[in-house]
Amino acid sequence: MNGIEYDVSQTGFLAVLKDWQLKAMQVVWGSPEDANSRTVWLKVNEMLSGDSISRASVINFLEAMKDMGVLDAEERTGKGGHHWVYKAAMDEAGFKRFIALTLLESLMRDFPRGDNESG
Repeated sequence: MNGIEYDVSQTGFLAVLKDWQLKAMQVVWGSPEDANSRTVWLKVNEMLSGDSISRASVINFLEAMKDMGVLDAEERTGKGGHHWVYKAAMDEAGFKRFIALTLLESLMRDFPRGDNESG
């Protein structure tokens, strides 16, 4: 599903996101301004209470969400050189619609109407 896997044993966002990924999205959705990967990474690790996730994992996830159109990103220059800052291209409701539509499109492609194939 556009780089997102649907886990039917879970519900809500956890059916398509790992717990830390959901926390990363919540950080971006809750940020009053654009968020860089370092900020998201630090806040996610605070929220994980004892567990931790690597900064590279957070960066890869944010980039995947950008590639899918869930996040917007802008490259900026600052201390330490160039870095990306992220903001939501979709709010929570928009992301839910995106997931539902993507899943439906995938199902319709895989199981077209009138398909009499058994198995």
